Amino acid sequence: MTDKVVLAYSGGLDTSVAIPWLKERGLDVVAVTVDVGQPGDLQAHRQKALRIGASDAVVVDARAEYAEGYIARALRANAMYEGIYPLSTALARPLIGKTLVDVARKVGARKIAHGCTGKGNDQVRFDLCTTSLAPELEVLAPARVWKMTREEEIAYAEARGVPVPVGRRSPYSTDENLWGRSVECGILEDPAVEPPEEAYGWTRAPERAPDTPVYVTLGFDRGLPISIDGQATELPALVPMLNRLAGDHGVGRIDHIESRVVGIKSREVYECPAALTLIQAHQALEALVLPRDLLDFKRSVEQRYAQLIYDGLWFTPLREALDAFVASTQSRVTGEVVLKLYKGSSRVVGRRSAYALYQHELATYAEGDRFRNEMAEGFIYVWGLPARTWASLEERTPPAPVPGGPLASPPANVRTAVD
Repeated sequence: MTDKVVLAYSGGLDTSVAIPWLKERGLDVVAVTVDVGQPGDLQAHRQKALRIGASDAVVVDARAEYAEGYIARALRANAMYEGIYPLSTALARPLIGKTLVDVARKVGARKIAHGCTGKGNDQVRFDLCTTSLAPELEVLAPARVWKMTREEEIAYAEARGVPVPVGRRSPYSTDENLWGRSVECGILEDPAVEPPEEAYGWTRAPERAPDTPVYVTLGFDRGLPISIDGQATELPALVPMLNRLAGDHGVGRIDHIESRVVGIKSREVYECPAALTLIQAHQALEALVLPRDLLDFKRSVEQRYAQLIYDGLWFTPLREALDAFVASTQSRVTGEVVLKLYKGSSRVVGRRSAYALYQHELATYAEGDRFRNEMAEGFIYVWGLPARTWASLEERTPPAPVPGGPLASPPANVRTAVD
């Protein structure tokens, strides 16, 4: 009986080449395309997989699950890897990995395969998803084994009649889903060169964006976006709407020198219009309704949460525990935020909430000021007491002891334990 392998199939070069490569090694390939909001005709991908040798091919619509179970959590956590990248590619990987495991168990496959290379982050994510969810399954990574250059892959595909969506003159590798688009390879591998316009697909060049700014109002309920310009909209539909709107105004481009899990630096180009604007709006609303100590502590959690997603550790107790903390902070993150989009920039220009800690009568310098100014001097005295106490002892601080010499004696006015 032929061994079955479930292949994560994107329709791109690596996974298209993987089908004949796996077949030539005696494996029965089941291609699985997971719809996480990427553009294109995914049913055409399915037909392509069957034409080039897959014994079966399925398309799984996971857009709602992706938005509600993954994007929503990352948004509430303001997850931005290295403070720059909203984890669009990384965030989809655990869901794709989970789907592969589900299909493998359904069809009786003992192996899972993906198209990731040995230099990338995604190999870590797919491998760890399988390890965490189904340690009995074996993971195959053809691109880690075949050692072909990109040019050799194209030649391999052409020799076997495999159509690929790239040409020798445009060797970009892209990945797209609801939360963003990533672009690699070609001239982008030189970090000193500005990405050419042909590399972008979701965003307009800022200098070519409309000359008139647009204002967009985003409504939130308990940390999640629920409306755009007053129109109630569910997250799976709101994200692509905002991708188009912000992208048309040149918002969402990221050019990042990134620290990969495998230890190398890489130049990554992303387009994340909705992700960047939603996180920006969410942070502004949190600043309005959450106290300072909670905001400060949450920022450290957000950094760890982003690292965890990037490193492929979604299916872990730590992620579940961090989710519980983040969820506990969101009960009052409800209100509206107004963004101004203009020629590549997105700025928060207004925010309101019934739970706002901002109180006009406390903040104003005009008539109606309720702040008790006379109490400030006493507060400053108590607040500064540790600093004044420290400073008052400076004159009595003894000189540092000489290495190897006798211990310095305490000042005459300081009692010791034997006194």
